[in-house]
Amino acid sequence: MKRPGAIVMLTVGIVLSLIGFTLASAGAAAAWLGAAQRDGGYFTSRTERFTVPSFALVSPHLDAVGEGTPERLPFDVGTLRLRATAADPDQSIFIGIAPREDVDRYLAGVHYTELQEVKFNPFRPVYRDVSGLSSPAPASSQDIWVASASGQGLQELTWKITPGTWTVVVMNADAAQGVSADLQAGFRSELIRPAATGLLVAGGLALVVGLPLLVIGAVGLGRRGTPGPPPPAGVPGRGPAPARSESPVPGGSPPAITWDQAHPVRLTGHVDAGLSRGLWLVKWLLAIPHFFVLFFLWFAFAVTTVVAWFAILFTGRYPQSLFHFNVGVLRWTWRVAFYAYAAGGTDKYPPFTLEHADYPATLDVQYPQRLSRGLVLVKSWLLLIPHWLVIGAVTGSATWAWRTQDGPAGVVTERGGGLSLLALLVLIALVILLFSGRYPRPLFAFIMGINRWAYRVVVYGALMRDEYPPFRLDQGPDEPDPAAPGDTDPLPAGHQGPPAGRPGRPDGGGDRG
Repeated sequence: MKRPGAIVMLTVGIVLSLIGFTLASAGAAAAWLGAAQRDGGYFTSRTERFTVPSFALVSPHLDAVGEGTPERLPFDVGTLRLRATAADPDQSIFIGIAPREDVDRYLAGVHYTELQEVKFNPFRPVYRDVSGLSSPAPASSQDIWVASASGQGLQELTWKITPGTWTVVVMNADAAQGVSADLQAGFRSELIRPAATGLLVAGGLALVVGLPLLVIGAVGLGRRGTPGPPPPAGVPGRGPAPARSESPVPGGSPPAITWDQAHPVRLTGHVDAGLSRGLWLVKWLLAIPHFFVLFFLWFAFAVTTVVAWFAILFTGRYPQSLFHFNVGVLRWTWRVAFYAYAAGGTDKYPPFTLEHADYPATLDVQYPQRLSRGLVLVKSWLLLIPHWLVIGAVTGSATWAWRTQDGPAGVVTERGGGLSLLALLVLIALVILLFSGRYPRPLFAFIMGINRWAYRVVVYGALMRDEYPPFRLDQGPDEPDPAAPGDTDPLPAGHQGPPAGRPGRPDGGGDRG
């Protein structure tokens, strides 16, 4: 890929925009939290009952701010509020906070329970039991507490968080064995609003710089793209612009399909001759560099689509450079998908390029001269609902769940997994390939039909065309001949391109990849 300046601007723009969106999102969340704690409000946990057979329930060590921090800070970190109510209304409860070392000395040799973590859905605390033979003195008789509360009914303490390592202790006020209490924790901080402001400002600055760089870089790369079908066999790089009318194909073959005749989204894929039986087992691993790059490219795709949305709304035109850039992202994605997971039809490693390449899988979209300003408001979501339902059912995961028991506490957890219909069909085809050495042609044709449908829907949802995607599977390695819509017979496994002179092929023969 040439034009290093455009690549650098696109890369820097993507990185800054991602950082900006992350910071701005965090700032917006912090601003919402700051607004929610006005008038002394606290963020509180649910009230849950904790019951242990020992003399005391202690929290994990609370590292407030961190070790080595000065004892007094020039700002208020926050305030912790703890509430406790004994399960037995006649029982007095004690709750207190003290330095870890002092609590360890107080409970030395005493049987107590440490709360390690709390799991929800369903609620289940996980404990660590510490054995001991001694009985503790009443907690209220100790002078180690920085904040404490004791008595019958609801007991509440508030503590301004200070640096150090602290432990929360819940006991019966008379130090009797067996503790059962309803507990709730709350937190508030005056730092949330300033932090929200800082995050929003930093995120905004990153977006102000990053988004223009991203768009300029995409425009620079998109200028290299040209509308039209892939080049003929053996001709790497870009192909000529598509014909606007029928023209004879050399050799007396029937007229080639033109853009005006065919669907504006052209997706093809041909199975390799001599496709490896077992390479598909590691293609996911081999394609990791592509997944990494495509993650950033799809972020740029989303940004440029938003820019195109405004352009179409006000001008009725999709910016041509951004259009070719986005087609390049789809083209790159399809090559990787055809190689790794959506078909597994080639062993040829996908090239790192947005442009046309000599590859068994190709994709192109005809550039629209005009687009509807009104459709842009509804076609990417409302009008596509029927397609999303169908495509979601085919390409989405069919999940299943099972229950497991974690650890000695017996915590029940629900786990799940899934596999889409498309992925299942590809897996079946590749397993057959593994044992027979042949990719089943009917299954490949069906897989190609699903992919073709899905990419047409993506193109429509990305505002690139106004033609509503048809509800049909155009099966086979090549786009169907509009003059013979029933001709969807797939090519034999291992064939690299359409036979010479076959009707309905853009070049009359050879591999267009």
